[in-house]
Amino acid sequence: MTILAASGLSTTAAALRRLYFTRAAFALVWAGVTFTVADDLTALTTTLLVIYPLVDVAAAVIDARASRSTGSPVLLYVNVAVSLLAAFGLAFAGSSGISAVLRVWGAWAVVAGLVQLFVAVTRRKMGGQWPMIISGGLSVLAGLSFVAAASATDPKLTTAVAYAIPGAIFFLIAATRLGRTAKGN
Repeated sequence: MTILAASGLSTTAAALRRLYFTRAAFALVWAGVTFTVADDLTALTTTLLVIYPLVDVAAAVIDARASRSTGSPVLLYVNVAVSLLAAFGLAFAGSSGISAVLRVWGAWAVVAGLVQLFVAVTRRKMGGQWPMIISGGLSVLAGLSFVAAASATDPKLTTAVAYAIPGAIFFLIAATRLGRTAKGN
C-alpha cells in the first residue's frame, strides 16, 4: 500500500471512528428517552421515531464525505435516500397506529441493514468492520421481526426502540477496533 493510500485510509478510519462513537452515544440517549414515551403513540413519540432515521441521514452524509478518498460512497447515498423515505413514512405512519409504524420501521431496518452490510464488506481491509457486518445482518433480521410484530394483537413500540441498543454496542466496538487504522498502524 502506498503512503498516500495509507494516509487516506487512516484519515477515513479516524473520521469513521469519531462518527461511530457519536452514533453510539446518540443511539443510547435516544433509546433511553424514547423508552419513556414508547407506551403510547403520541406526537412526541412519532417525532422521536422520525428523528432516528434523520440522524442516520446525517451520519451517512458525513460517512460519504469521509470515505471519498477510500472508495465510492454510492451505497451511502442510497442509505440517505432510504432513511429520508423512512423518516417521511414514519411521520405519516404515526397517525395510523403502532402496526403501521412497525411496518415502516421494519422495512427501513431491512434495507438500511443490507446497505450497512455491503458497505462494511467493502471496507474490510480498513479493519474494524466485522461489528458493522454483523450489525447489518442483525438489522435485516430485526427489521423482519418488526414487520412480523406489526401483525400481533397488541404490538409494542418498545421492540423498535430496543433496536437502537445493539446498534450502539456494535458502533462502539467498531470505533474501538478502528483505532489502530486511524493511527496509521
